[in-house]
Amino acid sequence: MMRKDDDEIPVTVFVKSTSGSEVASKLTGYFVVKGKEFRFTAIAFGRIGGHNASVKIPKTTMGKIAKMGIDPEQLQLTIQRKLIEGDIILPEGIKPPSE
Repeated sequence: MMRKDDDEIPVTVFVKSTSGSEVASKLTGYFVVKGKEFRFTAIAFGRIGGHNASVKIPKTTMGKIAKMGIDPEQLQLTIQRKLIEGDIILPEGIKPPSE
């Protein structure tokens, strides 16, 4: 059973680059949690801020996150939700595809 505070992991998601089409895009970026930066890759289906995203975080990173006292699976879901909702920071010049 998920507690309310488990769903609210404070994390900031930065997307460094995107490639693909309107249907699916490959994303590379990093997220910051508890002042530490970690890399990730993802495939966004639909559009950035669209319908679904598959987030890949290296196993070594997942271990480091667990040692920080954070549930790695919940953090991964939080990052996925932020990608889907468009709650991300994009570098200047990269914009989500227009609808």
